[in-house]
Amino acid sequence: MAEKYIKENANEVVCHLEYNAERPHLIIPEYGRHLQKLIDQATVIEDKEKRNKVAKFIIQVMGSLNPHLRDVPDFQHKLWDQIFIMSDFKLDVDSPYPIPTKDVIHLKPERLAYPQKNPKYRFYGNNIKYMIDVANSWEDGEMKNALVKVIANHMKKSYLSWNKDTVTDAVIFEHLYELSDGKLNLLQSTEELLTTTDLMRTNKKMSNKNMPVSNPKIKINKNGKKPFIKKNNNNPK
Repeated sequence: MAEKYIKENANEVVCHLEYNAERPHLIIPEYGRHLQKLIDQATVIEDKEKRNKVAKFIIQVMGSLNPHLRDVPDFQHKLWDQIFIMSDFKLDVDSPYPIPTKDVIHLKPERLAYPQKNPKYRFYGNNIKYMIDVANSWEDGEMKNALVKVIANHMKKSYLSWNKDTVTDAVIFEHLYELSDGKLNLLQSTEELLTTTDLMRTNKKMSNKNMPVSNPKIKINKNGKKPFIKKNNNNPK
């Protein structure tokens, strides 16, 4: 009987088959097609009171599908936003949170501009240019002179970090004059910058501070302290 029924109603059975390519597009695929159908059915309910009850029930189902997110701040707010998005903003219910709109959801952020596209002296970096701009905004005085000297020394250190050759103070002063648009002029200055040895020694000290000191001859106790080593002062008289 079953085989006879299938043969007679084969065309009708085939007509009820659905392919994903023919189904409506899922807005949030993580929730699945069954939940999408519930939201679609809720949007066509005429009684608003009943529609509100169905919407709250759907929110509970959505929350049960993501139990690990219940402790996340504004979790309920996120669920309400998602139910409006999945209904294509056609669901008319009373929400405890502000109802989002299409314009807000699909709003694209403004494009961020790079701080500096093609710097002429890349080995100085953008921070040097920022420090120079700050120095240009200060009034003339001892504080500004001290800042300019610090900038020049840092420029020399950056130059030596990326270039193996030595550099004279005159070259640094020319670069400083160029990067500051002629506002910081040390070309006629008689005061010298730090020497190459002093600048590279500072870099070496800073790098050595971050390196752990290990001595294979010294053993560490279980409590994490070094053992007391008694010196042998038995010198012959």
